[in-house]
Amino acid sequence: ESIKMKVFATALLAFPAVGVEGFTSSNSATSHSQNPVSTVSLMATVTEAQADFFGTTVTTADEKSIFDNEFVNEADLFAKSTFPIKPDDLKKRAEYILSPQCGIGTQDNGECLADDFEFCAAVVGPIPLKEYIGALDSFKLEDSFDITSNFFGLNVDPMQPNRVWFMNRVRGIHTGEFLGAAPTGKEIVYPPQTLHLDFNEDGKVTEFGFYTSDRRQGNTGGLGGAFGFMYGVGKPLPIPECQPFKRSKRFRFLNWIGGVLSKLQKK
Repeated sequence: ESIKMKVFATALLAFPAVGVEGFTSSNSATSHSQNPVSTVSLMATVTEAQADFFGTTVTTADEKSIFDNEFVNEADLFAKSTFPIKPDDLKKRAEYILSPQCGIGTQDNGECLADDFEFCAAVVGPIPLKEYIGALDSFKLEDSFDITSNFFGLNVDPMQPNRVWFMNRVRGIHTGEFLGAAPTGKEIVYPPQTLHLDFNEDGKVTEFGFYTSDRRQGNTGGLGGAFGFMYGVGKPLPIPECQPFKRSKRFRFLNWIGGVLSKLQKK
C-alpha cells in the first residue's frame, strides 16, 4: 500500500506548476508576467498529510532521487558501440544532410534517404519515403518565405549512436503568397525546436523528426514545422493540432484540485 496511487498523487500535486508563466527568458520573443510560482517552491508544499490523503509515501532525502548526477560515460559508451560510423564522422554526415546541396533529401532526389526512411514529428507521421518526398515537392515553403534555419548543437546520442540530435531557431520573412495570404513582409519567429536524424550503417537517413522545445517563444503560437508558417500568416488549418496549445477541461480540473490542496496545506 506504500506506493498506492503514487503516480496519480504526484501528478495532481505537480499540476499547479504546469504551464505557469512565471519562468522568463531574456531572449524570449514573448513576455510572461503572470504569477511567478516555481516548481521547486510548489513541490515543497507536498507533505506527509497530503500524501496520506492519497495513501502514498513521500520520498525523503535519504532515498534515491532522479537528480543523482548520473551522467553517462559518453566516451565509454562510444568505445563499446558497434555502429560503424564514428561520432565525428556522423556529425559531418548530418551537416551535409542539412546543407542546401542535400536539404534532407529534397535537393538530391532522395539519394541520402534509406528505402525504409520515415518522417515523424509530434503530431505528423510516421510518413514513409515516397509520401515525404511527394509532400515536400508539392509544398515549397521557400517559394513563400525567406527562411533561415539557424541550426546548432549537433550531438551524437551515446545511448543510440546512430542518432544525431540538434536544434534550430527558424526565422522566415513572408515574401510570397501562401495559402491565399498575400505577402506581408512579416517576420515569422519559431520557438526553438529539437530535431534528430537516424542513420543506417551505410550513412543513409532512416528517420527524421522534430519537436517544439519551448512553446512560449516565438510568434507561431508554439507551433513548429509547416504549422508554424500557417499560423504565422493567419492561415492555420481548422484542427486542434494547428492551434496553440490549450489545456483540456479535465487537465484544468486536476490543476484546480492541486491548487486547492496547496492552499489547504498552508492553513
